[in-house]
Amino acid sequence: MTSGFEKAITIKNAINKIDKREYLLPALQRQFVWGTEKIEVLFDSIMRDYPINSFMLWQVTEPSIKNNLKFYEFLRKYRQKYNELNPEFETKGHDDFFAVIDGQQRLTSIYIGLKGSYAYKGYKKWWRNDEDSLPTRHLYLDLNSEMPEDNDKKMKYDFKFLTHYDIQWHAKHQPFRKWYKVGEIMTVKNRNDLDDYIETNGWLSDKFTKETIRQLWAVIHERPLINYYLECNQELSTVLDIFIRTNSGGEALSFSDLLMSIITASWKKLDARKEIPDIINQVFAVRGREFQINKDFVLKTCLVLLNDNIKFQIKNFDKANVINFEEHWPDIKRAIIAGFELIANLGLSNYTLRAKNAMIPIIYFIYQKRITDEINHPLKHKEDKALIQKWLHISLLKGVFGGQSDNVLTKIRKVIHKKTEKIILLLQNPLTSVNEKRKLLNSLKTVSFPFDEIVGEFAKDPSKNLTFDDAFIDELLKTQYESNEAFLILSLLYPHLDYFNQDTHKDHLHNADFFRKIDKNISVIPPADLDFFKDANNWNSILNLQMLNSTLNGSKNAKLLKDWVIANHIDLQSHIIPQGISLDVSNFKQFITKRKIELSLKIKQIT
Repeated sequence: MTSGFEKAITIKNAINKIDKREYLLPALQRQFVWGTEKIEVLFDSIMRDYPINSFMLWQVTEPSIKNNLKFYEFLRKYRQKYNELNPEFETKGHDDFFAVIDGQQRLTSIYIGLKGSYAYKGYKKWWRNDEDSLPTRHLYLDLNSEMPEDNDKKMKYDFKFLTHYDIQWHAKHQPFRKWYKVGEIMTVKNRNDLDDYIETNGWLSDKFTKETIRQLWAVIHERPLINYYLECNQELSTVLDIFIRTNSGGEALSFSDLLMSIITASWKKLDARKEIPDIINQVFAVRGREFQINKDFVLKTCLVLLNDNIKFQIKNFDKANVINFEEHWPDIKRAIIAGFELIANLGLSNYTLRAKNAMIPIIYFIYQKRITDEINHPLKHKEDKALIQKWLHISLLKGVFGGQSDNVLTKIRKVIHKKTEKIILLLQNPLTSVNEKRKLLNSLKTVSFPFDEIVGEFAKDPSKNLTFDDAFIDELLKTQYESNEAFLILSLLYPHLDYFNQDTHKDHLHNADFFRKIDKNISVIPPADLDFFKDANNWNSILNLQMLNSTLNGSKNAKLLKDWVIANHIDLQSHIIPQGISLDVSNFKQFITKRKIELSLKIKQIT
């Protein structure tokens, strides 16, 4: 058989082929990504006889492809976060079949609308895999009337994914709506049955309902709407090239999706479609901090850890590199988890880690130094942790990883690589004895995180340098309590706290309630200082904030600063509380003025 356009088939025919596993998805394909609204619009287009574009199928006949390339079934019951992966299908010894090269999203959507279901997290619900948090939805069509012409989606037919409870609500509060479960049209086999079906349901007298059901049946059972090009070439490289050409312009397909396709098709021992989402979910679960990473982050980390050229280019995902990724994947995975556990132990969360790419140099350092299993031990690598914490916080505050970060990552990678290169080359030398390797590993573990070298590398870069000038420090000190940057600044100022073993909290030195209810406290405020007291840049900023462990924070609560200091024998210097002045709230202006000087000096010393 030669490649070319084939005779179009009906949607019903295509659904049957999916059920019979005659249509499968190659490992090249990414996950299903369409949302419910997009599916609803697709069904409206089908009902209105709009073209839904052609599909591309690959007829797989070669046993070597069946035996060596992974293929997957279509996703039938989509559950956000919990069931997003297509089940793998064993094709060894299987009859010839068709792999969908272009059109997976549309075909999956059609199948879900007609025979499947879609569940996504409800508003203000927890991430729990149950019907309360993620209720199962099926596609329905309102048979009562057309949608208003001015609707935002520009739809004619009111398709909607609804839960069982939605249907009950409509029956009680909007009984005029005639919600029809779209999948039930699959049970009507022919036109004679269709007429009986309409009569049985009492729709003969309702023109819109009757015509809508007939149109729905026709577009599913009768009209050949699935136009497709059939590719018969059995060379994987040719099919991969076709896949990239046909999908690279697709709205939902990013370049990382294409790279994922290459990896998934090339890995032999591991299933990248499971491994990548698994590491993303594991990172999300680290200490409940909900760190959110994606495929781009994971692939970029693989490149940085194993490749000199870290750019997202097809040539960097050639066969040799991709196989190398698979061989080192268990170590890469452990290093990623260890890196996020480390910053969670340093008190950061998804909220405070604004630039995820800032994690990649930390992961690379952990990976290169071979300390994945040790870095989070509370008594080991304390110097590295302190230097990493300082570098990370300064980098985030300076926005070093804003915009295109490949150049930054490349430079930092070179600095870290230079520190470890000689030892690693000796470790990799097959002539190095076991005893020598043991000594080399011990030497490798003495290599410190190269904070000073990284600072020096960017010293002359006007936009990526890590220095704080007076104007920048001035702005930092205005940072408000609610800002995600407040934690980073206070962590720099209070590095001695045990972020590993204790919860830490931001705390107002002079109580915030005093200033929020300032009209009630006017009698203790010097009249000339009233505007100063009212200014949030004074009372709600870093100038009036400290970092406390949970024990000390519990002891302070709403106590006046001067009373708390006396009652808890507070060391003023370690808390950066000005000495030699009154700590009474009436002396707030002098307190803030003096503390600003002390904070500025401390930040300059740190950076």
